[in-house]
Amino acid sequence: MSRTLNRRVFLAGSAAATGAVVGGTALAAPAAASPATTAGAAPYLPDIPVRDAARRDPTEATLAEAAVLMRQRKLKSATLVEAYLDRIDTFDSTYQAYAVVTGATALTAARKADREGGRGVLSGIPLCIKDNYFTRGVPTRCNSLIFEDFVPDHDATAVARLTAAGGIVLGKGQMGPLATTRATTPNGTVTTVNAWTPDNPATDPGGSSTGPACSVAGRMASSSIGTQTGGSIVQPSNRQNLTGLKPTMGRVSAHGVIPLSYTRDHPGPLARDAMDAALMLSVMAGPDPADPRTLGLPRLPDLVRAATPVLSRGRVKLRRATRIGVPADFLNSAADVRRAFLATLDAIPGVTLVDVTYPADWGLLTGTFNDARLSERTEPFRHWLQEDPTKFGVSLLSWLQGLMLSGDEWITAQRAKNHLLREVLDGVMARCDVLLQTGPVPFDILGLPELAFPAGFVAGIPSGVILGGQPYEEDRLLEVAAAYQAVTDWHTRRPADPSPAATGKRLAAAPRPRLSAEEAAAQSA
Repeated sequence: MSRTLNRRVFLAGSAAATGAVVGGTALAAPAAASPATTAGAAPYLPDIPVRDAARRDPTEATLAEAAVLMRQRKLKSATLVEAYLDRIDTFDSTYQAYAVVTGATALTAARKADREGGRGVLSGIPLCIKDNYFTRGVPTRCNSLIFEDFVPDHDATAVARLTAAGGIVLGKGQMGPLATTRATTPNGTVTTVNAWTPDNPATDPGGSSTGPACSVAGRMASSSIGTQTGGSIVQPSNRQNLTGLKPTMGRVSAHGVIPLSYTRDHPGPLARDAMDAALMLSVMAGPDPADPRTLGLPRLPDLVRAATPVLSRGRVKLRRATRIGVPADFLNSAADVRRAFLATLDAIPGVTLVDVTYPADWGLLTGTFNDARLSERTEPFRHWLQEDPTKFGVSLLSWLQGLMLSGDEWITAQRAKNHLLREVLDGVMARCDVLLQTGPVPFDILGLPELAFPAGFVAGIPSGVILGGQPYEEDRLLEVAAAYQAVTDWHTRRPADPSPAATGKRLAAAPRPRLSAEEAAAQSA
């Protein structure tokens, strides 16, 4: 598919007032579950080498490695599920990554997969699902008092596709209340920690997909799915040494996902490397009649091929020559890590680094006008704001802010969004194929794809980069990440387990931080 046609389709979709039908399903009467259809080549498992560490400990294996071992009959799904459940039982009192663990159901599914053989590319693979995705028969609380008694009677489309491909739900991942902040209780008390600093709950673990990220980083799931409205896939991935892929708006159905912003909610995977992210998205993506934004899009590229490194005369190279835009402020933070990253990237054949500059009104377009998102989150929850505002807990302030935005201000913000889209596609990215970003917000606002992946450490905490792409070019992002990961090992590093003393009693005695209403509003997606 040509970039010109991709752009036309994307601009048409951006201009259309869609989303109300999609988001309404989460708060109105449940609709029938969508069929697990896809829009591209059927996902397939590549024949990748398996590291010795993965053979010794199945929880160390990437999703792809575990699937290959199962295909070779060297690993059983039940063994893998039991290993993850053992770690959850031992360490999740510290991590607090899970809101609900469905261990018995997961083991039953794993034993069935072992008996009957594979029925999909994810057959027997244990997954963590963010707690704002509908899961049939399992509480879906969105970490909110509004949904404290909600048990869906069907799966979200993304969940249905993962399980249809053989994936096994290990449980529901903790999240920020209604997906607004890092994971806390509704009153603001921090729950999920950064898996790299389990003894220090104050360390920022990322955005609202904290639980799904920690479950994978802490080796309590093979992979996970989250949602991103203001960075909640890429930021937890960067801060917990994962590879997170936020696809183009519409690539993955949001049907059955409790909404935060109809025009900005993106479902996507948080994985251990580019290949795992490619496999997950290949399964999740595709048209869904229940989500109009997914219809009529360009065909999904072969993401697995894109995530497979290319060798030429024994040396890794990019699959396609790619111009990578580097903004002037890219080195303003984590400078040593990012300088080394650029040097490694520049040495890969096929990479051309290009300096880019932001327009003078960039801060205004991505800052002040970004407040338009607040009214979008308030609209579907107006009933609860009127009935009982205490149900919003610590995040109430940001929901009330949405009521204060006038109609003309919202329209002005939409005009600003269209202007920002022109600035990005016709300006910043006119000279490059992909763009290194200093934050996720611009591409969240516009619905463009992003990929986060590890690049090093700062004071023992993972530090990563975010790569933004052209509409529907998730494959180009994966090509860059796969090449970089083929010549580095940051993505293979895992955090140390919490010490036995830190598990349970010690953390129960040590109070965790509690966000104030003002802090929650400031961090709000």
